[in-house]
Amino acid sequence: MNEPIKKYMKVGIIHFMAFPECIKGEGPILDTLKIIANDNYFDAVEMTWIKDPETRREAARIIDVSGMAVGYGGQPRLLTTGYNINDLDESKRLTALASLKEGIDEAYELGAKGFAFLAGKYEESTKEESYGQLVKSTRELCAYAKSKGDMRVMTEVFDYDIEKRSLIGPAALAKRFAEDILADHENFGLMVDLSHIPQLHETIEESLRPVKEYITHAHIGTCVLGDPKRDAYGDQHPRFNFPHSVNHAEELTAYLRALMELGYFEKFDRPFVSFEVKPFGEEDPELVIANGKRVLDEAWAKL
Repeated sequence: MNEPIKKYMKVGIIHFMAFPECIKGEGPILDTLKIIANDNYFDAVEMTWIKDPETRREAARIIDVSGMAVGYGGQPRLLTTGYNINDLDESKRLTALASLKEGIDEAYELGAKGFAFLAGKYEESTKEESYGQLVKSTRELCAYAKSKGDMRVMTEVFDYDIEKRSLIGPAALAKRFAEDILADHENFGLMVDLSHIPQLHETIEESLRPVKEYITHAHIGTCVLGDPKRDAYGDQHPRFNFPHSVNHAEELTAYLRALMELGYFEKFDRPFVSFEVKPFGEEDPELVIANGKRVLDEAWAKL
């Protein structure tokens, strides 16, 4: 592709994955955020909960002054606590829902235009009941976000049988789910992730085409599959070119081409395409970030 990448997308990065010591809403949030904010390769950053109000206010100031767009990932509010938004126990569902509503409030404080979460685990024997709980929760989240502004609510499509074991899920179910929510709430969409596609046992085409109308956010990354004993096996988002990882520059090129052909870059004004990469072991986060930028540049040049 001869045209600059920034003509088509806001290149973003997930702060709490690049710097996983911040994933529980604590840690060196401001210092690590400044590393991203000072790097003009990035037009966007995705944050998660920030427990300290003053730290949250300062993070919002850093984002504003640097001119970055911001999204909010509610996934850690569920994954680090064990909360399940489609829990069949109604009291537990409401606990998860309350946490995500707090996340929406925080997202507005940060100036985010999008709020993402994931569906929880489920049992095959009660899958439809879990689906009903998920629909109920998501409708409540969409209504809550709409009552406070124009924020979009998004469900990220995860694996269903490897690690997260999320209800959403394969492409066919993600399509059904999006249609059910959008029937009543226009501020909803799906988040897709290159690193999750192999975990869904789908090709890029199989994963994206059925939901092309509903994609409102995209992540890029890789994963390790095969032997569960391998380092970073499953949904661990290692750096590109990690041993036994399955997505490389060629797969990223195919993913970007598919998003382009399916109209993702035309639906919005430079939509997010964000790195979801995490250092493994003692790896330096800044080196992992540099790795990702080089792979994206290589993939874009192959388009």
